[in-house]
Amino acid sequence: MSDKLDLIQGTLDLLVLQTLYTMGPLHGYGIARRIKQISGNRIIPNQGTIYASVVRLQQRRQIKGEWGTSENNRKARYYSLTRSGRKELEIQAANWQLMAEVFQSILSTPQEDASE
Repeated sequence: MSDKLDLIQGTLDLLVLQTLYTMGPLHGYGIARRIKQISGNRIIPNQGTIYASVVRLQQRRQIKGEWGTSENNRKARYYSLTRSGRKELEIQAANWQLMAEVFQSILSTPQEDASE
């Protein structure tokens, strides 16, 4: 079994929203690096998937991007949450928390003896 996890479709957007909520404005590489760090290297998003996510989130007006200068003195686009993004994060986080509880209940149910 691999230590790296495959993301369920739609979860990267949630991770990006949460990362921006906790860290404040970040550029794409910073978002990817933080997700990798927090996941203990089990989720390693590449630049292409992060870019696709921030484009989707911008189109939905859940994040906004502004040009700035990175820590290595390069021009970079920094993304931050909008009010709509904070609301969406609350909704999606609550949905995932409920889903995790349901999965935990199902997975912790003892196996019935089929011979009875």
